[in-house]
Amino acid sequence: MKELAGRLTAVDPDAGAAVRVIAYFDALAESRAGLEALVRAAAVLAGCPARLLDDERRVRVRVEPDGRRLDSPLPPEPGWPSAALVPGGVPALWLERPGDGEPSVVDAVILERAAGALRLVLDRTRGRAPLSPADDPALVETLLDATAAAQARLHAARRLGLAVDARARVLAPLGGRPRLLVVGDAGAPDAGPHRGVPMAAVDGIEGIEGRVGVGPVVSVSDLPRSWAAARVALRFTAEGTARDPGERVVRAEDLGGLALLAESVVPGGDPPPDVRELEKAAADAPWMLATLHAVASTASLRAAATEVNVHHSTLQDRLTHAESLLGWPVRDPHGRLRLQLALTLRRLARG
Repeated sequence: MKELAGRLTAVDPDAGAAVRVIAYFDALAESRAGLEALVRAAAVLAGCPARLLDDERRVRVRVEPDGRRLDSPLPPEPGWPSAALVPGGVPALWLERPGDGEPSVVDAVILERAAGALRLVLDRTRGRAPLSPADDPALVETLLDATAAAQARLHAARRLGLAVDARARVLAPLGGRPRLLVVGDAGAPDAGPHRGVPMAAVDGIEGIEGRVGVGPVVSVSDLPRSWAAARVALRFTAEGTARDPGERVVRAEDLGGLALLAESVVPGGDPPPDVRELEKAAADAPWMLATLHAVASTASLRAAATEVNVHHSTLQDRLTHAESLLGWPVRDPHGRLRLQLALTLRRLARG
């Protein structure tokens, strides 16, 4: 294998590096290396931190490229290259390399071989993730289906371990299954079937990555309404990046009358005129959207300058340029409101 890697490197450095990665992980698998050793190998080979998150089996491991284990409470960034442990599953292994989410050839091989080796270790040492009634998507779907018979939804609630008089809310993660959060008598989460989503405060969601819409707390019989509100709230979320600034987590209760906007904007349809002007302005400068979001979401222009880490005079110059592209002022109350609506409609208009 070493000889083959050497020959390939002379022709194609990436191919040679990929072969060495494969050989390295094969050797680790043969020696029955543990989880931390495998994550360490991914970090060292990639030259950047690597982390493993498997919430169903309560596993969290993060290793620096120098081999030191250094766990972090911060969630993974959306643009990091990642891999699922099972085909079609959610990402569980990340390389903390900023980018557009498309890994290089070598990174892709590292992720694939590491994920396969990690899956075998987890299945061997922690057992396969259990499939209990609480994990049955059919039961959750029935419970949240407003068209289902009340008796069928009550039966689903019982199978999920929910008391008839329980209070709960629904979370709508982007690209994921709906999640239930049971609220206890004191407003704290119940340690019930959905304890995999610890939510002492909804503002600090753990266990779910990326964009999430949060429905209101309702009775079990009214959960379809919470699910519908959570999906509306999801449309108001953003990636939190320079190209898509905004909150990753939005609560339906915080929207108020803004939720009515979602009814008037068809996802993937023709965007409103102000959104088209906003997109044209965004194409002019990489700082445009983040700067305009800061102006729209902070209490003053000085606070906005601090938010985007520029001098106050630089912000003024940026806004003068932005106003010339947009065609309306953004520094007076009316223009600021128009900007806030344009940024919100931009999120609602995307597919």
